Amino acid sequence: MTLTTNGSLAQSAGPDRSHAPGRIGGIELRNVTKRFVTPTGAAMTAIRNINLTVEPGQFCAVVGPTGCGKSTTLTLAAGLEMPSAGTVRVSGQEVTGITKGASFVFQNDALLPWKPVLDNVALGPMFKGMNKAEAKARARDWLRTVGLAGFEDHYPHQLSGGMRKRVSLAAALINEPSVLLMDEPFSALDVQTRAIMSNELLTLWDRQKPSVIFVTHDLEEAIGLADKVVVITAGPGTVKAEFDIDLPRPRGALQDIRFDKRFLELYQNIWEALREEVQQTYSRAAQASQGGRA
Repeated sequence: MTLTTNGSLAQSAGPDRSHAPGRIGGIELRNVTKRFVTPTGAAMTAIRNINLTVEPGQFCAVVGPTGCGKSTTLTLAAGLEMPSAGTVRVSGQEVTGITKGASFVFQNDALLPWKPVLDNVALGPMFKGMNKAEAKARARDWLRTVGLAGFEDHYPHQLSGGMRKRVSLAAALINEPSVLLMDEPFSALDVQTRAIMSNELLTLWDRQKPSVIFVTHDLEEAIGLADKVVVITAGPGTVKAEFDIDLPRPRGALQDIRFDKRFLELYQNIWEALREEVQQTYSRAAQASQGGRA
C-alpha cells in the first residue's frame, strides 16, 4: 500500500478494488488511546479511550478545541499511525498498516507542484496498477466533474485556492474510496468559496457514499454536511457527545439551511457541549503562559 503525494491511499499493485464486491466501508475505534513522545522525551497522550463508529456510507463530522486529537483520530483510521491501546477497524478489518480503500484530503494542498493537475489526479489509479492512458482518461473525466475542464495542463500554482481544493477532491475520489478522511480541507478558503466547496463535496459524496470523517472547527459546516456530529473533549481527547443530524437530504445550499429552525436548534445543542471544552483549552493555555512568565 502507498500514500500518494496527492493525498490518496492507494494499492501499489493489483486490480481496482472499487468495483469489487464487499466494498462496505465503515470505521470503528474501540477504546483507542494514542501516546506520543515529546521532544523533551516526555510522554504525551493525544487521545484517550475513544469509542467512535461511522457506519458504511455515513458522513461524520468531528469538532473539538485545538489540540484535542481530531487529526490524530484521522491518522489512526488511515493507518498512518498505530494506536497505543485499543483497536481500529475499517470495513470490519483491523487496521495494521495503510488502510485499504481510503483517501485522505489534507488541510494544506498536497499536490505535486511540478506536475500539471491532470497528472496529479491520475496518480492514484496509476499507483493501483492502471495503465497511464486509462488513468489520464479517468482523471480528465473527474476534472470535468469538479468543474475544471480546460485546466488539465495547468500547474497547481496557476490555480486559485478553491480550484486547488477541487483538484484535491478529484484526486481523492477518483479511486472511489470506501473511506474518505478529511482534515479541515476548506479552512484556508474565503467564506464564499468555502460554502461553494461544501455544496460540491455533498454532491460528490452522494455519488459514491463513502464513509466520511470530516474534521472541522466550523459548527455550521459540520451540521450542514454531516449525518452525525461528534464532539471531542479538550486534550487528551475522548468522545464527549454525539448528535444525529436529522436535517433532510438533499440539504441544499449551506448558506440557506443555516437559517432553518432545526439547524439553529442543533447548533445551540452542539455548541453547549463544545463551549466548555473550548473554554478549558483557553484556560490551560493562559495558565501555561502565566507560568512561563513567572
